[in-house]
Amino acid sequence: MTSPTGAPADTPTGIPADAATGVRRRLVEEAARLLGEEGPSALTTRRLAAGAETSTMAVYTHFGGMPALVREVAAEGFRRLIAHVDEVEPTDDPVDDLRRMAAAYRANALENPHLYAVMFGSASLGGFRPHEGDLDEGAAAFEQLVAGVRRAVEAGVLRAQDPADVAGQFWAALHGYTMLELAHMQHVVPDPEHHLLWPMLGHLLEAHRA
Repeated sequence: MTSPTGAPADTPTGIPADAATGVRRRLVEEAARLLGEEGPSALTTRRLAAGAETSTMAVYTHFGGMPALVREVAAEGFRRLIAHVDEVEPTDDPVDDLRRMAAAYRANALENPHLYAVMFGSASLGGFRPHEGDLDEGAAAFEQLVAGVRRAVEAGVLRAQDPADVAGQFWAALHGYTMLELAHMQHVVPDPEHHLLWPMLGHLLEAHRA
């Protein structure tokens, strides 16, 4: 939002909008880091404020409290995932498009490991749990894969079936490898990316060929 002069407008609290956005982002990043590295016991307003270089009141000013901040951490993680996958431009090869979507998914996880851990529950959240219905972004992220599979089905490359079934299998396989990689446990073979990840996804899609 901008003021009539074209400058960023202040928020209702009187904080310039750009500054408020920066504080929110730092709080989200720091909350994800603390949850990922130390667990929910480390998630205190004092620790958050110190790490985000802001005041303890900022958690309440920007989020209303800690539970809402943790829900925002997960939501922000999914928004970044969606943005990464959205950068994949469709081509006339929908199967290769799915491979490139998988590469974007993996790149996002490697760039945002703490957010990814919160998104999928591998970071302990203690009593700070997202409520059912809070994470519409998660459903939107899955729908990206469903749309990619649907294109392949409609092009006659994959056989006619419910695209959500194939997308679910694809996501499960991709997520499993990504979790192993984030835990540094993927090196069961030389060059696991090319000996595990891409062959696994390729075999999965091949099984659904028309």
